[in-house]
Amino acid sequence: MTDWLNVGKIVNTHGIRGEVRVISRTDFPEERYAAGNTLYATDEKGDRTPLQVSSWRKHKQFDLLTFEGYDNVNEVEQFKGKILQVDPENIDDELLEGEYYYHEIVGCNVFTEAGEELGKVKEILSPGANDVWVVQRKGNGKDILLPYIEQVVKEIDVEDKKIVVELMEGLLE
Repeated sequence: MTDWLNVGKIVNTHGIRGEVRVISRTDFPEERYAAGNTLYATDEKGDRTPLQVSSWRKHKQFDLLTFEGYDNVNEVEQFKGKILQVDPENIDDELLEGEYYYHEIVGCNVFTEAGEELGKVKEILSPGANDVWVVQRKGNGKDILLPYIEQVVKEIDVEDKKIVVELMEGLLE
């Protein structure tokens, strides 16, 4: 069984018409949140409730979603704090070369071109033009923020969970 993919977290309700506020964790919001798609609200025990998306819009830093059959705030209150997931079996996105799912990158070990192990990718930030990979250093020390750009990321092997980077000046400070 393959792992389900997290696409967002419902952090609150929005208004009184059943809209929920989502912090997105997907590279493909326009596909994941398209009307008619089924997402699963998953609690900490792993229990899943299927929800069919009826609308999606951006609002500030959030994604606002409504679901079929949930028309008011009282009906969606139960989903606050739940993780939205998709079944990986139902994903048919064709990634272009050099594109990866977040779950393929998070957990990869990061090495310099000289072979020195820097640490593991623990999360991915999407602040703007390019993603930033947060690398938890081996041992102790501050996290390393690696921009996902050609000049830095030289090699990615998702099978072996290994990434090779060229450190630009100032990245380790």
